[in-house]
Amino acid sequence: MDELVKSEKLGDLYAYYGPLLTKGQRQYFEDYYYNDLSLGEIADNHHVTRQAVYDNLKRSSRALEKYEQKLHMQKDYQDLSNLAWDLAWAIDHRQLDEAHDEVGELLKKLGEME
Repeated sequence: MDELVKSEKLGDLYAYYGPLLTKGQRQYFEDYYYNDLSLGEIADNHHVTRQAVYDNLKRSSRALEKYEQKLHMQKDYQDLSNLAWDLAWAIDHRQLDEAHDEVGELLKKLGEME
């Protein structure tokens, strides 16, 4: 996976699940991904080895991905967002009869998501 795509994905997951990480994991994650510090700089700031920082970041990344696999909050939010856009488009761009049918179908999908 491209490093930039991976960083963006982890940043998105952190927005949902960051509070579930330990304080130390959050500090290392934010220093690395948001403050753009190197492993060496983070290690110096926290008086640990670069390897300790690397291992912590790996554990944090795996934890965030595991949370998404189990809770799928990001996926559910994206699905709901897409559904809301579809509803808005149907209402704005269809004749009343067509919109009524399409909105009914989309609302049925929404009910199935619960």
